[in-house]
Amino acid sequence: MGTDSGVMVDLAAMGEKFARDPYRVYAELRALGPVHRVWMPEGAEAWLVVGYDEVRATLNDPRLSKDWRAADGDIGLISVASGPHMLISDAPHHTRLRKLVTKEFTPKRIEGMAPQVRRMTDELIDAMAAAPECRVDLVDALSFPLPMGVICELLGVPSLDREAFRSWSNIAVGAAPLEEKAVASREGREYLAGLIAAKREEPGDDLLSALIRTTDEEGDRLSSEELLGMAWLLLVAGHETTVNLISNGVLALLQHPDQLAQLRADPGLMENAVEEMLRYDGPVETPTYRFTTDPVEIAGVRIPGGGALVLPVLADADRDPARFPEPDGFDIRRDARGHVAFGHGIHYCLGAPLARLEARIAIGALLDRFPDLSLDAHPASLAWRQGLLIRGPERVPVRF
Repeated sequence: MGTDSGVMVDLAAMGEKFARDPYRVYAELRALGPVHRVWMPEGAEAWLVVGYDEVRATLNDPRLSKDWRAADGDIGLISVASGPHMLISDAPHHTRLRKLVTKEFTPKRIEGMAPQVRRMTDELIDAMAAAPECRVDLVDALSFPLPMGVICELLGVPSLDREAFRSWSNIAVGAAPLEEKAVASREGREYLAGLIAAKREEPGDDLLSALIRTTDEEGDRLSSEELLGMAWLLLVAGHETTVNLISNGVLALLQHPDQLAQLRADPGLMENAVEEMLRYDGPVETPTYRFTTDPVEIAGVRIPGGGALVLPVLADADRDPARFPEPDGFDIRRDARGHVAFGHGIHYCLGAPLARLEARIAIGALLDRFPDLSLDAHPASLAWRQGLLIRGPERVPVRF
């Protein structure tokens, strides 16, 4: 392992062990330097950036492009987006798209979702309580259906085929073969095109109808392709991240009974506890891709131009002892402000307030309803999702 561009670290070969606990590997790399050439589980070469300061700087580096047209054609990866959207755009195009979406994705709209989030949470927890033998998989029972239900409600697509979409989304953000990703992307695109057409015919007071209607002061609006891309982004990013925030957060609590006891004793700690969950084991390991246009030097290492893939590791930045003392400890009273679980810079997650709201309500209700909630499997037996983008367990068996 090293920063010499001749050394390649094969993360794919580490398999399940790396998926379960990537933090140790990242810490070893960080001890050697901030930049490393790696072979990804997704089957492509990338330049990994570790360490809090370097990751923040890279997230905000205008020399790196988010546009897939800048990517090296031989990279061995494909864009799975259904159309142009904010996470695969650079300024000024990104600025324009974000402005049109931010206009509708308002704090007022998000706060207005709280009663619906509580109602959905209560219904899901009622169903959990009725489970045979009081045992369920938390992912299937709560972590997935809640964020999926909330984003469908927000967008105004309550009839969405959620299991089909879950499958397309998991393939798109995981380490599946390129052919599978291409099929999932195409099927997802065709499905969303139908939803948007139906929404044009019968608009409502939901976010998707608003995005179809919205124009700015100059009369600018989203094109059909941009609408497709935005619907895909909001649906995928709107549930994938929150699913794993809830799963990882509950898992951290169940594995740290002292912290769980403190939170039960003082529910007022929930807001801070969610920030620590985001820092300790956030749902996004590395963000969506950045590409070099010209050669760039990061922390003294020269990365070639021509579309090399650069991945700042959010998961490592939030475990850097230079920024967070005793970073491998889970402490719900810690000041976790400054974590980069939602990114940093112009691509900072637009949905962060909604994810926080859902996590606080879901985890609060879960602890309130099940005073003896516990993990129903050995932590080492849990299978974790493959790939460098999304971090979370496939299943979290619990009993109560």
